[in-house]
Amino acid sequence: MELCDLSAVSVKIPAVLRLSTLVAAQLLLTSRLWADLTIATYNVENYTLANRMVDGIYRPGYPKPEKERAALTRVVAGIAPDILAVEEMGAQPFLDDFQRELKLAGQDFAHTVVLEAADADRHVAVLSKLPFKEVRRHAEVPTTYFGQPDRVKRGVLEVVFATRRGDFSLFVVHLKSKYTERPDDPESAEQRRLEAEAVRDLVLARYPQPARDRFIVCGDWNDTRGSKSVRTLLKRGETALGELLPAADSHGESWTHYYRREDIYSRIDFFLVSPALLPAVSGGRGRIWDAPGVADASDHRPVVLRLDLDPVK
Repeated sequence: MELCDLSAVSVKIPAVLRLSTLVAAQLLLTSRLWADLTIATYNVENYTLANRMVDGIYRPGYPKPEKERAALTRVVAGIAPDILAVEEMGAQPFLDDFQRELKLAGQDFAHTVVLEAADADRHVAVLSKLPFKEVRRHAEVPTTYFGQPDRVKRGVLEVVFATRRGDFSLFVVHLKSKYTERPDDPESAEQRRLEAEAVRDLVLARYPQPARDRFIVCGDWNDTRGSKSVRTLLKRGETALGELLPAADSHGESWTHYYRREDIYSRIDFFLVSPALLPAVSGGRGRIWDAPGVADASDHRPVVLRLDLDPVK
């Protein structure tokens, strides 16, 4: 019986095994990410150049202080989201810096996008560990204000993700702040309502059947759930875009923003989930993150939800 010379194949086997191991690891990672996702929305409070008080000194055009940035990185690392929507981000170099700092903290968001719209300083952005299937930068969302043409100040950033249950869209929205110089629109309430109306109509133009379509609208809306702007965003006529997820912290408190000057706590950061996607939200509710470092990182607290996208369960 002739013996087979295994010397030629002995070199190939380890290479095949290494390749199989890499493929298996990638499949395992992809399966985990696409079967269940953690998504967070977070106003990171002026991660850009801004006028601010630093150590009791007024500093114009100053970057976010190192202490706040370190706390912010610690908070995000604690959440470990798969997808992170942020508000008050600077332009691309600031997002690149944030991405690098998160990677050093063990959070590798390989995919990022920032939307630069009418507000030249503060933008919305998305960082993701999943690849984007599609990105739509709605930078020019038209509206009117006191009869004059206007646009949604920060635009609307839409990112589409592919999952094991099909695609879903994430819309990131940062409505107009309450700051205004117009006495005929106290706290910019009407401007914010008009922005909310324009955002709502944009979402419905993209997804006219929320009962069948799968999407999330999230971000800092600068108003509480009973306000005209939030109510406007939730519904057009008899068509409801979705539901606002209830959320609370570990103490049962639901505020997401602390207004230091007036010492006011309020809930102005939300997840709105379409009826078609709502059953995938774990527990039917979100969580307001209150782990150590939150108070140092931003005047907002992040809101977190988990999607269970495993069709077997």
